[in-house]
Parts: sequence; structure tokens; C-alpha cells
Amino acid sequence: MGASAAFHLARKGITDVVLVERERFLGTGSTGRNAGGFRHQFSTEANIRLSIESIKFMEEFQERVGYEIDFHQDGYLFLLSTASAFDSFQKNVELQRSFGIPVELLMPEEIRRLAPGIQTEGLIAGTFCPKDGIGDPNGVTQGFGRAAVSMGVHIQRETEVTGIYAGGGHIEGVATTKGDISTRVVVNAAGPHARDVGLLAGVDIPVLPYRRHIFITEPLRDAPCGAGARTGANPRGPIASEFGITSRLMVIDFETTFYFHREGAGILFGMSDPDEPSSYNTSVSWEFLESVTQVASRRLPVLMDLGIAHAWAGLYEMTPDAMPIIGPVGSLEGFFQLNGFSGHGFQHSPAAGRVLADMIAGGAAGDLNLAPFAFERFRKNSGAGEANVV
Repeated sequence: MGASAAFHLARKGITDVVLVERERFLGTGSTGRNAGGFRHQFSTEANIRLSIESIKFMEEFQERVGYEIDFHQDGYLFLLSTASAFDSFQKNVELQRSFGIPVELLMPEEIRRLAPGIQTEGLIAGTFCPKDGIGDPNGVTQGFGRAAVSMGVHIQRETEVTGIYAGGGHIEGVATTKGDISTRVVVNAAGPHARDVGLLAGVDIPVLPYRRHIFITEPLRDAPCGAGARTGANPRGPIASEFGITSRLMVIDFETTFYFHREGAGILFGMSDPDEPSSYNTSVSWEFLESVTQVASRRLPVLMDLGIAHAWAGLYEMTPDAMPIIGPVGSLEGFFQLNGFSGHGFQHSPAAGRVLADMIAGGAAGDLNLAPFAFERFRKNSGAGEANVV
């Protein structure tokens, strides 16, 4: 988010910008720990519009930013097993189609043809959009950052913000471990740490961190090359044709939030834990893996024959309504928020950074209704939240 905002500000000719990064490299926090998915399949018009703009931007990333990214539009497939989810997604599909998004409603037999490795027992239907897919969070972040620097933006790495100066109801500067920065505008793009940064300015930002796990299996075998022939790194594991998905199709079992897609020669998968409290814990819970495999055994049995090659945990930055906060804090002039994306930050970063840059520059946000993203919505307790959260 910070890199996108800096890039879009620089594109507008505002280059007196410092991007403060606590770590040695950009994108080593939540950005570097997510599954890289992007999709149009949201339940709110505001998020759908962010997706349309952002995905279009990533399709043209090299032409617009000057850097190539890894980008695969192999689709998202949501699996629906309850009547309430089916009814909700039917309405979502109508909304998404009203914006020209090619979303399909699939019956179980169609799901089996699309992804033969999936067990469809208990499924009512699914939704599929071929324009959704898997992208490159690190590449997008580095591309935005490098392009911003080439236009005059300064990135201050290995620097922690320790205070925010305010007086007379407006921002005056920022204190860091490498000295003070005088500024009338601060953008809080600290992801899961957004609340901590907000408190430095005396503002309580309703963003809490929640741990999410990602596991990657050992490689699947290649298909046999001849009678009795076997190739690949794991001769005892299942072959790719048994898995039935050779693309990077993202599959999400909506009721359980279990998801997976091909990642290299293996399978990347994960699932949320609704009982886990908020924390900054990013250690891997191997006990939780047992819960995931219980679900996986019913929906993707091939996972039971594969070992785990890699695992890590990152942090979602959740708001009460699972919608992001984009824009100013009315009580403190110059303090802008760009956080709370509730697991959708990477994919919405191009549009969100552009919107915030427009706000700072005093311009319009196009035809995007900003009310669902406003900080003040929490005081008014208004607006519909995002239902399609994984």
C-alpha cells in the first residue's frame, strides 16, 4: 500500500515523499507472506470496483510501471455447500455480472470437469471467474517502489516510526529511529500494525492482526513417461494428472475457508481459524495443520499423500466490517489511512494507492463511492461489510 501510494503520488508530480520501511527490504511483512490471489468475486460494489481497476492495472503492469510481474489469470472457484451461501453467491454473481465480469454459476458435475481432483460430495454449486487468478506480491511492491524512486521518492529502510507530531488539529511531523521528518501529511499504511501507528497520533484505528497459515506440499510426480516409467522428485507421491489441476486455479471451500492452488510442482493451501484471537504471532502451529488436513481429506484427498515442504504464517489486518479504511481522519488534518484490507490488500493495492493519491492531491476519486471506506463509518455504524472473506 505504501509503495503504491508513493508511486501514484509521484505520477502526479508530488515527489517530496518519504516511504518509511521498518525492515531491510520492502514487502517482507504481510505482503511477502500471502497467497498472491486476486479476484473480482466480492459481495460489495465498492470492493468489486477496486478489483476491476486493480486487476486491469496488473494486466498492464509492465507498460504502466516499467517492471514485469508474474501474473496468471487461471480463475477462482468458490465451492458452496450450504443453502445460505448459495443464495448469497447467486446475488453476488448478479452484482458482479452487472459490471461486465464473466462469472459463471457451476453445478457439481461442471466443477468435477473443471477440477477433477475435487470431491464434490455435499456441494450445491460453485462460482467461477476466469479473470481472477494468482499474482506476484513481491514483484508488484518492488515495481511500485523502484518506479517511485526513479521519479524522486525517497525510501528510508530499516527505520521505525516512533512518534507522530501534531498540533492545532493537524499533522506536523514524524519521529523515527533515524531522525525527525517534517511533514503536513502522514499516510498510515502499516497493515496489521496500523492501530499501533494510529495511537502514536492519538487516533484509535479499528484494525486488529490475525494469524493466517500457508502450507506448501512436496512436489507431485510427473506423469509416467512409458510403461512402468516414473519421473519426478517424489516417486511415491501422486502424479499431477491424479490431482487434476495443471493451472494455478484458486479453489476456495467457502464454508470452511479451506483453499488451495498449484504452486510450482506442489500445492499451496491454507485455512482460517475462527477461534484464534488477535495477536502478532507468526509462528507456525503444526497442531492447526491437523485441523486443516481433516477438511482437506474430504475435499482434496490427494493432499493426504503429500508431505509438507514449506510452511509459514502471516497476519491479516482486519476491520470490524472487513472493509478497508481509505482516506483522512476528520479529527486530525493530514492524517490519512490506507489499511484494514482484511486479506485483500495486495490485490487492491493499485486502485487503493491511486485513490489515496487523488485525495492527497485534492482531486476526485472517479466514479468510486468512498463512503464504504471512510474512517468515520465506524462512528456512524453504517455501511455494508464484505461477506466474501477467506
